[in-house]
Amino acid sequence: MIFGPRIELKSPAELELMHRAGQLTRQVLSAARSAAVPGATTAEVDAAAEAVIDSAGARSNFKGYQGFPAVVCISVNEEIVHGIPGSRVLQAGDIVSIDGGAIVEGFHGDSALTMIVGGDEAGTAADRELSSATEAAMWAGIAAFATGTKVSDIGDAIDDFVSESFPHLGLVEEFTGHGIGTSMHMAPEVLNYRARSNGPKIKPGMCLAIEPMLTTGDADTRTLADDWTVVTADGSRASHWEHSVARHDGGVWVLTAADGGAAGLAPFGITPVPPKVV
Repeated sequence: MIFGPRIELKSPAELELMHRAGQLTRQVLSAARSAAVPGATTAEVDAAAEAVIDSAGARSNFKGYQGFPAVVCISVNEEIVHGIPGSRVLQAGDIVSIDGGAIVEGFHGDSALTMIVGGDEAGTAADRELSSATEAAMWAGIAAFATGTKVSDIGDAIDDFVSESFPHLGLVEEFTGHGIGTSMHMAPEVLNYRARSNGPKIKPGMCLAIEPMLTTGDADTRTLADDWTVVTADGSRASHWEHSVARHDGGVWVLTAADGGAAGLAPFGITPVPPKVV
C-alpha cells in the first residue's frame, strides 16, 4: 500500500519480511565487527560480511548499488560514511563505522555501528564519547519515531539531544536517514536536525532508517577522489549509528536489533512491540 504518491506502508506480512531482512543485516554487521581486529584489512572485514549473506542465500543491497564495489561500507577515523573496503590495515585504537544491509525476498535491511578496533580500552576517551553519543542520538530519534506524529519529530529529537548533551560535537547535516522497504533508499527523507518543514505524518506500516552522524570537530564534509568516501573537512574523527525501524498499529519495533530495541528504548520509558504475524 502507498501513502500519498511515494511513501510505502507495509502490511503485517511485509513487516515480517522486513524483520527477517533486518535480522540478517544484524548478523552481517556482527560478523564484520568480529573480523575488524588489529592487523585485518578492511577487505577482509568485507569478506566476513559477504560470507554471512552468501550462507543465508540472500543478496547484498550495497554491492553494485550505483557501482559500489563491496558488501559493507567501512569508514575509518576521519571517514564519516561510504568508505570502500580495500588494502587498508586496521590499527588498535582506530574508530570504525561499518554500514551494511541485506535483501530478503525483496525487502531490505540497513544498519550501521561504530566500534573501536582492539576494544574500547584501546581508544581515546574522546572516541568513546563520540561513539556513545552518536548511538544515544540515534535512540533519541527512534524514541521520537515511536511517540511522534510527524517525521520531522525525529530530526528535532536528535538535534535537541546533541545540542543539549554534547554541544561540542559536530552534527552532520549533508547525509540523512530514509524510508526503507522494497528499495534501500525510499521516501521520506529523515533529517538529523531541526528544519522548518514538518514532513509527512507518521503512519502505521512506515519503516525508516534512522542514522545520525557526529564528529569530534566541525560538521563540514568533503568527498574523496573515489567519489564515495566522505570525510570530515577538518580531519576530526567521526561516528555513524543506524537502525531500521517499523512503526505499526501496536507500537514500534527496531527491525535490526536483536531485542527489537528494548534496551535502547528503556531509558525513554518505551517498550517495543513486535508486529503481529499473519
